[in-house]
Amino acid sequence: MKKYLLLFAFLLVGCGKPFDVKTAPGFVALENQTEHAYRATTPEGVVVGVRVVDDEDRGDIGFWTQALLLQLRDVSGYALLENVEASSADGTKGRLMKFGHDEDGKPYSYWVEIFLAQKRLYIVEAGGAKDAFDRAQPNVVSMMSSVKVKCSSAVAPVLASRTCNRW
Repeated sequence: MKKYLLLFAFLLVGCGKPFDVKTAPGFVALENQTEHAYRATTPEGVVVGVRVVDDEDRGDIGFWTQALLLQLRDVSGYALLENVEASSADGTKGRLMKFGHDEDGKPYSYWVEIFLAQKRLYIVEAGGAKDAFDRAQPNVVSMMSSVKVKCSSAVAPVLASRTCNRW
């Protein structure tokens, strides 16, 4: 009986993030990130990150798409290249926006996906110098398409409401 109580307590505590992502070859996951719940990089500086806004049940995908678009395009000077529907690995519908930006005469690529799930806003970002980004693009796509924003555990509604992976 003690063994089961200990296991149950471990499951209740949980550890990890409220999403899952698979680090692609050529990337290394970074630790102790303050602005991102997850961030990985290549040696050339291409990064993929996930930000999570907890308790965000305001607005819908259209609202957040427009808010990010206005911030990135009108305030930060990014050029919108593409804006399409996206799906996370667990089937959650969202948006993918691809941007371009020049810094000191050098072109940069920046992609951002957004999803709403579990009363959270998930922002999946990828970016870097355009030439390095283009070389890493297959692995960027692989990582971005591996993101799961809903818990898939059979006990998710009860035990995994705040975390999805790394039990």
